[in-house]
Amino acid sequence: MGLSTHVLDAAAGRPAAGVPVRLERDTGDGWATVAQGRTDADGRLSGWVDSAQLVAGVHRLVFDTGAYHGPSAFYPEVTVSFVVADPAQHYHVPLLLSPFAYSTYRGS
Repeated sequence: MGLSTHVLDAAAGRPAAGVPVRLERDTGDGWATVAQGRTDADGRLSGWVDSAQLVAGVHRLVFDTGAYHGPSAFYPEVTVSFVVADPAQHYHVPLLLSPFAYSTYRGS
């Protein structure tokens, strides 16, 4: 169980490799970093967060899309907030990315 993500470059039609990703948790007094990682050659990041690190509440994934698209990136960062209702479940939060748009959904 735990958390995974997958970043796809929708414009290029391939995985987005090397994207830095940070998981943060809302502490009530601000955001605390829980884990950090980087997508692999297939655009995936898994096994970096397990259910022991997830607690019920609001979390967010912060994707450093500027590191992927470069200094002229229109979206230098994408933040996706989500609620962990049951820490025993697996959460998969993919990001579909292009230079001027992005979308996300809860995957399986």
